[in-house]
Amino acid sequence: MDYKKAYKDLYMPKAKPMIIDIPQMNFIMVDGSGDPNEADYQNAVQILYTLSYTVKMSKDRPDGYFDYVVPPLEGLWWTEGPFEMYERKDWLWTSMIRQPEFVTEEIFKQAVNKAVAKNPLLDFSKANLCSFTEGLCAQMMHLGPFADEPESLRQIHAFLAENGYKDAVGSVRKHHEIYLSDPRKTAPDKMKTVLRHPIEKV
Repeated sequence: MDYKKAYKDLYMPKAKPMIIDIPQMNFIMVDGSGDPNEADYQNAVQILYTLSYTVKMSKDRPDGYFDYVVPPLEGLWWTEGPFEMYERKDWLWTSMIRQPEFVTEEIFKQAVNKAVAKNPLLDFSKANLCSFTEGLCAQMMHLGPFADEPESLRQIHAFLAENGYKDAVGSVRKHHEIYLSDPRKTAPDKMKTVLRHPIEKV
């Protein structure tokens, strides 16, 4: 099971805005703040991947188990006020990875216990298994470096205005990114990132 291939509308949109209703999904999440290039964010990503692969590689086979590809890293980003007024050190974020439907709180806790035993220096208490529903959103594939995202967001905002919607991003419903490329291995102009914003009718 590869979620990117099975749910192309969620993970492989075209490089132009579209409207989509996002269903409920389960994620392992880690909350934090500050520059994503700093240690706290990097530790959060390591925690997420460690737990996600611990679940995947477990020899226990719960009811409903199926083999799968670990889904991509995702992130929610926001600030206490207008995003453009804050520096990177003031950013708030939730880093997260989707989990298969069979992953329960019990399975998550088992994974945490196994991960703690193998990686005692990571603080796995920061991670939680959460149900997340975004609802009505606009999204598009952003091609290129992260620094060029504002141009794609301008396209989304223009699309919303033309179709009778408005952006609903704030401290409750947040700017959402899905990272389909590894920046360590991918040239900046080849990067693929899904940009997703919650919306509502005008």
